[in-house]
Amino acid sequence: MELRQLEAFVAVATELHFGRAAQKLHMGQPTVSDLIRRLEREVGAQLMTRTTRRVALTSAGSELLGRAKVILDEVGSACAAVHRLAQGQAGTVRLGITPPVAQVLAPHLAAALENTAPDVNLVARRLWLPDLGRAMADGTVDVAITCGWFEEPAGVVGEVFCGEPLMVALRSDHPLTERDAVALSDLEGERLGVHSVALFPAWARAQLQALEAAGVSPAMVELADTDLFSRRWSEQCEVDWILTTAAMAAGVQTTPVRPVRPAQVIPYTLQWNPNRAANAAVGRFVRLALTADVPLGWVTLPDHLRHRR
Repeated sequence: MELRQLEAFVAVATELHFGRAAQKLHMGQPTVSDLIRRLEREVGAQLMTRTTRRVALTSAGSELLGRAKVILDEVGSACAAVHRLAQGQAGTVRLGITPPVAQVLAPHLAAALENTAPDVNLVARRLWLPDLGRAMADGTVDVAITCGWFEEPAGVVGEVFCGEPLMVALRSDHPLTERDAVALSDLEGERLGVHSVALFPAWARAQLQALEAAGVSPAMVELADTDLFSRRWSEQCEVDWILTTAAMAAGVQTTPVRPVRPAQVIPYTLQWNPNRAANAAVGRFVRLALTADVPLGWVTLPDHLRHRR
């Protein structure tokens, strides 16, 4: 039994007229008649009676009509679902994202995806950098986002697609709190509190890259506070200042926070393996991340895809 036979049967059974059914199907009337005859031979029953004036369904035809409509509807739904998957309009995207990036960027991208492709399911997981690397290697995540610059392993495509301005948190009595912005060079002689690389490898690496880019190398003290957001850093007397961002400091920092001038940016890198993409929705999400507006106050690079639209 062919779908064309069922389509021809449903058209004739609905119109009760071979000519109108043929026009509806954009077929010749002899072709429609032949399809109906072949269908009747295959099911072993007469499905309709024909005279020169009218067409009527037999009891077998009435029974088949309801079932044929269900079959054609299911086929149509299946084709539509496959088309949506092929076009990236549906599917699941597994996102792995390091904690320093996740708080603002993950919900921002999820909202943008919901607006453009509501049938794509974004499953976001917070992963430490070593776990994220393993997840990318074994294919348990489709897309990775972390802070800092990284060399991509074989087969993986990476791009620094946005960034967040770097800020410093100072003690309340620090003389530089009187300024609207602070130069890292003015703090080079004071002790910078940094997280353990073992605890927060992505964030620690991003800070070191920012210091290197600024050409400063202050004395560093490992923070006793194991909280990523360093809420209690000022309780450690040997620490004079820390690096942070607006997203990390919001609602948790009780000490003055100032932007860095000249501006320094904590870059966020997106990585994915196009050869291992589970579905077209992964590619759609990647392009969305590379072209969508960034969170308020964040920046993109001049060659970012967003600027090429």
